[in-house]
Amino acid sequence: MASNLPIPLPPRTPTPPPDDSPNGPDNSSRLDAQDKDSLSPLVDSFPPQRGSLNTEGSNRLSPTRASFTLSPSDNVPQNSQGDNGSAGPFNFKTTTMAKSPVVKSNIGQRRGHKYKHSSISHQIFLEPPPRAPLALPNSLPIPTFKECRASMSKDQKTRFWWSVCHMFVAAYTLWSAHGSLAMTALSHLILFDSLGALLCVSVDVLSNFEVWKRSSVRHPFGLERAEVLAGFAMCVLLLFMGMDLISHNLQHFLESSGHEPHHAHAHERVSVGSVDVTALLAISSTLISAIGLKNHGRIGKAMRFGYIESLPSVLSNPSHFLTLSCSTLLLLLPLVSVRLYNWLDVLLSSTIAISMCVIGVRLVKTLGSMLLMSYSGPGVKDVIRDIEADPSVFGVDDARFWQVHYGLCMANLKLRVSGSEENLIRLRERISSLIRNRLGGGYGSGGQRWEVSLQFTIEKS
Repeated sequence: MASNLPIPLPPRTPTPPPDDSPNGPDNSSRLDAQDKDSLSPLVDSFPPQRGSLNTEGSNRLSPTRASFTLSPSDNVPQNSQGDNGSAGPFNFKTTTMAKSPVVKSNIGQRRGHKYKHSSISHQIFLEPPPRAPLALPNSLPIPTFKECRASMSKDQKTRFWWSVCHMFVAAYTLWSAHGSLAMTALSHLILFDSLGALLCVSVDVLSNFEVWKRSSVRHPFGLERAEVLAGFAMCVLLLFMGMDLISHNLQHFLESSGHEPHHAHAHERVSVGSVDVTALLAISSTLISAIGLKNHGRIGKAMRFGYIESLPSVLSNPSHFLTLSCSTLLLLLPLVSVRLYNWLDVLLSSTIAISMCVIGVRLVKTLGSMLLMSYSGPGVKDVIRDIEADPSVFGVDDARFWQVHYGLCMANLKLRVSGSEENLIRLRERISSLIRNRLGGGYGSGGQRWEVSLQFTIEKS
């Protein structure tokens, strides 16, 4: 049975189409009549296709023509067939480009996304309310040395040259102090006074400019706090000079007790009955600086000593009192014997050195608290006690007293009060007057100026 099955024939190889088209000789003759360049895109027209497009339609659809147009006779539906063929899919028109440069315009354009322009964010991101400009300037120009020298008046120039002469007196006192320990201590005191006189002149010259007292954002209280910083540096110098004198006296004591000195210290006394010219120069220069330049006037007001506060204006200043008392005692030393002179010289030098350290520590503490914006003067507890004793005041919640510089202090108080509007106005005036009279010494006394700010919390009675 298997041998009776038919054998499959192999696949037939496809035969290429014959050269002669089966449609007849008309088609071959028509293809031969066509130009071989008729299909080129550079030719202005296409030959007519097989009855679908006429010559006019082929020229109209050529990509080399400037425009494609449709004749009115071509408005034939796509499904219809005729001699003119179907309408073309494009209808381009000639456009003439301008030769002038194109001006770029941002009208209707947006770069980036701005949240405040978003339609959704109008209810989320609101424009900040307009603020009034600051009443204070951002900063004021600081004068240079040339500008300060040009702004000096005749009186200021005289005071400046006198402060220089005061320094020469201090140098001469130190040069002639080789015969006395007390004279060495006096030379340190005169140096401190001369630096204070120069500081007073500098402050007077800087006050010619607006930046010294006018407030700004950079310097809220002007440049007057620079005087406090300079005074603090001078007080530190006074403290170190007092310590140097103490070490010098200890060294002299060890030398006199039998130890060999490293350097010879020959202390020669002034001849008996003579006048010490150096002591006279010290007294005269101190009085001129204290009266004419108001030397250490601001430091004396900031630092009060109860023991000498009742003395005249010049002697009430601890620095002037120490310099004048030391110079007067040195004038009297040549009137005593030689043995007593040596003991008094050492005792006076030690007393001056210890006094310089005490004054230096007191000044460093006072000016340091001023630099830290706090008030270290007396009378604060008494003022608070008197405020609490007022019947309209229920209590003092907060009380801040602080000193900005030598001439300005501030008091900020928060009180719980009760009463009518008129009573509260009188209470405010009474508390302000109490603080100014107790702490500032009252108006016209030359004390510090106090600015008082009060905040009342009204309690229901």
